[in-house]
Amino acid sequence: MDDRPLDVSPLIRELEGHLLVEAARAEGRAEAERFARSLPWLSDTQRAEVQERYAAEHLVLARRSWQHVARRGGELRAEYEDRYRRLRRRWCAGVLTCTALALVSPAVLLLTGVRG
Repeated sequence: MDDRPLDVSPLIRELEGHLLVEAARAEGRAEAERFARSLPWLSDTQRAEVQERYAAEHLVLARRSWQHVARRGGELRAEYEDRYRRLRRRWCAGVLTCTALALVSPAVLLLTGVRG
């Protein structure tokens, strides 16, 4: 048997996804029922059809919204990672420059004969 710890994060993410979809379905059904009640002239069969279509459309819209948020999150992540890399390069260049100056300055002063 393997002594490595079990990575449960993919399982947790999958479970969260299922719970999120089920919550969206429940919300869609509740909204569909509320909407269908506002149409009192519908027969029971028509009401059930309207509720089914409304709930299905609600889930489609929720998925589109999630996909948009995920895509935008990916874009923002890429932007921030790029900015972080550029800032890190600038910081490293500054540190190297200061270090080089600190090491070279005494040598230059000694070679030019300047005494303190």
